[in-house]
Amino acid sequence: MTVTEQPTDQPGVAEDTANLLTDFYDLLPHAIARCVPDPGPVLDDPAAFSPGFALPELDPAVREFLAVATASWRPLGEYAGHRLSLLDLTGNPGTGTTKTFASLLIVARAVEYVRRTGEPVVIVSPTSANKGVALRDAVLRAIDAGLVTPDQLRIVVLAPVSARHKLRASRLSTDPDLRALNPMLLHRGARADSVKALGRAYVDEHAAALRARGVNLWFTLELRNYLVADTARAFFEHRADPTDAPGARPRLHAHAVSSAFGLLGYHEGRALLEERGDASRATRPASLLVQHLGTPDMVINLRHGDFDPAHRPAYAADPATGLFRQAADPRFPEVTYDPEEVLDPTFYTRGPVTSPAMNELIGTFGGDGVVVSLAECVDRYPLLRGMLGDHLPADLRTLREWSLAMAATGVLNAVDRGLVEEGRDIVVHASGSYTTADYEPLESAATTEVASVEDVAASVRV
Repeated sequence: MTVTEQPTDQPGVAEDTANLLTDFYDLLPHAIARCVPDPGPVLDDPAAFSPGFALPELDPAVREFLAVATASWRPLGEYAGHRLSLLDLTGNPGTGTTKTFASLLIVARAVEYVRRTGEPVVIVSPTSANKGVALRDAVLRAIDAGLVTPDQLRIVVLAPVSARHKLRASRLSTDPDLRALNPMLLHRGARADSVKALGRAYVDEHAAALRARGVNLWFTLELRNYLVADTARAFFEHRADPTDAPGARPRLHAHAVSSAFGLLGYHEGRALLEERGDASRATRPASLLVQHLGTPDMVINLRHGDFDPAHRPAYAADPATGLFRQAADPRFPEVTYDPEEVLDPTFYTRGPVTSPAMNELIGTFGGDGVVVSLAECVDRYPLLRGMLGDHLPADLRTLREWSLAMAATGVLNAVDRGLVEEGRDIVVHASGSYTTADYEPLESAATTEVASVEDVAASVRV
C-alpha cells in the first residue's frame, strides 16, 4: 500500500508555520496556571529549588533567544483512507528535536529569576541525549543574546555512555571557560536511565552546601517543566487546522514516546482551548503511542495495567531468514532482527510515572499503542522517504535520531493492523530527526565519565 498525494482542495488541508513560543506567548501564562498548582519559586528546600514559572518580558533580546522555536504544519497525503498531516517540531538546527521548546522555556524561567534576584542558577539535567543537547543549546543562546553572563547561568548534563554518539559540539564544549562551567558527564550504568537517580542523588546531597555559597542547583527533570511548552502544539493546531472546522474528520495524533511528555502537554493545551470555548471536547483527537522493543513499557501498561515484561509476545527464530517473528500480538512487531533490540537510546525510560495519565486520556478520547522494530522501519523506509522527503536522509545508515521514522512506521503498521478507526485523519508528530551531516559530535575531551555522586561533585566547578 502506498501514500497518495492529497488534493489541496480537500477539507482539513492546511500549511502553516509558527514560532510556538512567541506566537502564543500570551497563552503561556494561562497554560502555566492550568498545569502548575503553585507557579511561585521554591526556595525553602535547596534540593527542590525552582525559579518559579515567571517568564521574562518579550523584548527584542528575548525574541532573539526564542527565535529557533519554529514549527510547521503540512499535509502528507493519504494512506488507506486516512489523511495524514505532519506537525514538524524539528526546525531548530541546534537540536533537531522537540526538546527545543521546553528547554527554551526552562532557560527563560531561569533567566527571569537570575535577573530578578541576582542569584546564579546551575541546571542539572539527566538525559538520554536530546534533552541535554537542547538545554545546552538554550543556555548558550541565552548567553549569546546577552540575557545572562556565563557565571550566572550554567548547566550540568548527565547522559549514559550509550548516548555519546548523539551529543553535539558547540561553544559550550570548544571554549575552555564555558566547557569548565558547563560539564558534560557520561555514566556507564547497568541501565541507561540510571543517570536519573545519579543526578537526583547529587542534587539531594550537595544542593544545601551550594545554596549556602549563593548557588542554586535546579534539577529540571519534572513533568510540569515540559508540559507548559508542549501545550503550544494544541494552540498551533487550532490555528493551522482546527478540529472543529467544517468538513473536519475525527483525528488521531501519533508520537514516538518514552514518557509521552509531548502528548500530555498537547492534551493540556487542548483542554485549555476547550475551557476557553475555542474548541469542543467532542472533537478532541485520539492518541497513538509508538515505542520500540527496548522500552515498550507505556504500550504494555496501556494494555495490561502494569509493566510486567511477561506481557511481551514470544519471538521465534525463522531459520529461512534469520529474523525473529511473532503473530500473537498486533501491537508488537511482527518481525525483528533482535527481540531485545534498542532501536534508539533516546527512548530509555522504564516504568514511566506518566503512564496512568496517558492511559486515562486514551480511555477517554480514544487511541492505542504500537511497538516498532528496526526491521519494520527499514522495510518501510522507501515509503517513509516518499512520504516525508528531506525529513529523512536517502541513506538510512546516517540517521542518528529515529523518532520520526518510528512514529511514521507505527502509524502505517497501526493502520494496516486495524488499530486505527476508519475515517480518522492522522497527525504525525515529528519530534526528532537528524543525521550525521547535521551536527559535529561532542569531542571526547569535552566529556567526563562519572560513576558516583562524588565524581559528579568533583566535575562541577563552583
